[in-house]
Amino acid sequence: MAEQEEIFDPQVQQVEYNDDNIRHMDDMEHIRTRPGMYIGKLGDGSAADDGIYVLLKEIIDNSVDEFRMNTGKRIEIDLTDTGKVSVRDYGRGIPQGKLVDAVSILNTGGKFDSKAFKKSVGLNGVGLKAVNALSYSFEVSSWRDGQVRTLQFERGKIKSDVTLPSADEHGTQVIFEPDNDLFVGYQFRPAIIETMLRNYTYLNTGLTIMYNGQRFVSRNGLEDLLMERMSAQSLYPIIHLQGPDIEIALTHTNQYGEEYYSFVNGQYTSQGGTHQSAFKEHIARTIKEFYGKPFESGDVRNGIVAAIAVNVEEPVFESQTKIKLGSTTMSPNGGVSLNKFVGDFIKKEVDDLLHKEPEIADVLLKKILESEKERKEIAGITKQARERAKKANLCQRIHHQEP
Repeated sequence: MAEQEEIFDPQVQQVEYNDDNIRHMDDMEHIRTRPGMYIGKLGDGSAADDGIYVLLKEIIDNSVDEFRMNTGKRIEIDLTDTGKVSVRDYGRGIPQGKLVDAVSILNTGGKFDSKAFKKSVGLNGVGLKAVNALSYSFEVSSWRDGQVRTLQFERGKIKSDVTLPSADEHGTQVIFEPDNDLFVGYQFRPAIIETMLRNYTYLNTGLTIMYNGQRFVSRNGLEDLLMERMSAQSLYPIIHLQGPDIEIALTHTNQYGEEYYSFVNGQYTSQGGTHQSAFKEHIARTIKEFYGKPFESGDVRNGIVAAIAVNVEEPVFESQTKIKLGSTTMSPNGGVSLNKFVGDFIKKEVDDLLHKEPEIADVLLKKILESEKERKEIAGITKQARERAKKANLCQRIHHQEP
């Protein structure tokens, strides 16, 4: 066998690698150079996971965390035709002495201290800085103790720093305009923003969000979410159960498959994670045990539309965009396992409800039996089709072998 000729590229060999190739970037420069590390894809605003919505969400998350700490019940959001966004909350206001650090130095923030923020979403000290660095213009104001401090930045570089007396309510306002050099031809889609804001209110009953004059508020939490999102008629009234650090809502429809909405500390985890997996496991187990039947889990869950929200101390997500939960415990220091926490709640509350609501139990049983029957019929048809295909293939072979 002939030896393979070694591929040699003289241009590659001539590239030098020395001290001059080693460089340090400041925080703002690094974010602008590698935005994907911080916000995922850039995009132009046509998809819900495009970067401009991540920027908006990072700001709103901070305001919602203030509400979750019982310090601000309303958030005001305004979006101009030019793509400039303003988010004003009425929480405690970012401590003014550290305002510059909080918005421009990575790994700096109040949420490393669990005393100041319990079960918040933002934990990495990154969000505000990413918005600052990736915006053409960025302005932050903090109202505290009779004065307001306002900083203005351009592409992450500070341009002004002013402190004035003010009688306005405590809180924080961020005004930013995504950098069109990065988000080329971007445009915010109101429908995507409105869906985002509804999710916030479903998860934070009592929070009012004003968006360009529209009012978003939810009285029934996850039940409202399912009512809005379901595309098919529910077979029984939505089961809505709440406990400390957990809320679930579920029903079944005649549609095929399973549909889930999961949240952690108010964050929509579009790719699920450990909490959603625990819900799926234990809802099937609890229902099977209630009926005392060895149903297949897929038959129990077929047609389900459900939502689960949990509050976890210092949650671990699989990326900065926080769309999939990786935490296995409810708190980082030897807390109860997340799977057990979700399972214990479902076992008690769902089982109790099915005993108290025999009409729901009857409808659910009928649905499970129908799903089981359909699955077996499909399996039978599939098996029959495979056998026919085998026979046809065998006949074809015999025909070809005949002299």
